Amino acid sequence: GEGLVSLFPLSDIAVMGISAVIRRLPTLLRRIRETAEAIIVARPDVLVIVDSPDFTHRVAKRVRARLPSLTIIDYVSPSVWAWRPGRAKAMKAYIDHVLAILPFEPDVHRRLGGPPCTYTGHPLIERVNEFRPAENERSDFRDDPFRLLVLPGSRTSEITRLMEPFGEAVEALVQRMANGAEGKHKRVELVLPAVSHLADTIREKAASWAVQPEIVVGPEAKLAAFRRAHLALAASGTVTLELALSGVPMVVAYKVSKLEEQLRFLIKVSSIVLTNLILGRNVIPELIQWHCTGPELAESLWNLARDTPERDEQELAFAQLDRLMSIEPETPSGRAARIVCEAYAHAG
Repeated sequence: GEGLVSLFPLSDIAVMGISAVIRRLPTLLRRIRETAEAIIVARPDVLVIVDSPDFTHRVAKRVRARLPSLTIIDYVSPSVWAWRPGRAKAMKAYIDHVLAILPFEPDVHRRLGGPPCTYTGHPLIERVNEFRPAENERSDFRDDPFRLLVLPGSRTSEITRLMEPFGEAVEALVQRMANGAEGKHKRVELVLPAVSHLADTIREKAASWAVQPEIVVGPEAKLAAFRRAHLALAASGTVTLELALSGVPMVVAYKVSKLEEQLRFLIKVSSIVLTNLILGRNVIPELIQWHCTGPELAESLWNLARDTPERDEQELAFAQLDRLMSIEPETPSGRAARIVCEAYAHAG
């Protein structure tokens, strides 16, 4: 809201996946050069780079070479804890301070010899009440209807790979619940919140499902669905943290291309689920690659659809998240702004 004018459309650099990056490489390299030049000409008091490390860090290196005394702050640490940990140490050469949005990241940077790093709180904790049910908004999960959320991702590649096994899993779970754990009928209400640009693709792929989901579009409908849900089947991503803060037990799934599968040996982390990493233990089941099948997903969902130790464990763990993620009395945006101002004052 402060009159930001973008040098170019963000779609130029919002590229996911190895093959897509290769196709767009000339554009990406040109935008990196142009951005660095614009900063050097502007000679700002402080440079804050935000996320997108493959782009922003290349810009920061160029700026550091030309303006060595400029303070550079990185808002959102690259996931050095997951892969390419050597990046932490390399960042010291061109980053003065990292503003981390995950509570375990300052320790990681200390351990790996990265730049000074402060946890500034995840932006989601400012919005946590939007995800939390009001009184009587979420019924008891033992009552009909049982509300299952299906979240197959926000990228075309995720939808393409996950809609089929998700459909099979949902069908198997609905049949099993209709027969009932205790012999009583259980009606399942299926809601699939879709991002607007993928809604048509999702509708096409869901048309073949034996059990039809209600497809809802837009942020308000998604938040309402979260507040009412009893269980979720979700693609890995920030959505797992949104669900956990909402108190919704979940099963997480993911599938990547054959080429990306070869890169899995580079992963240095015990889980790909953010919530598991914050809690420090793997309470959320994650079914990845060849485990991401209809039958395996259905089995994991069934373990959470009833009164089970697995369901209790997730609910108890999620109740600890506020304590683990809180930075009260500050807000994430307030703490981030304070550190940027202090860095400017110190540099001046």
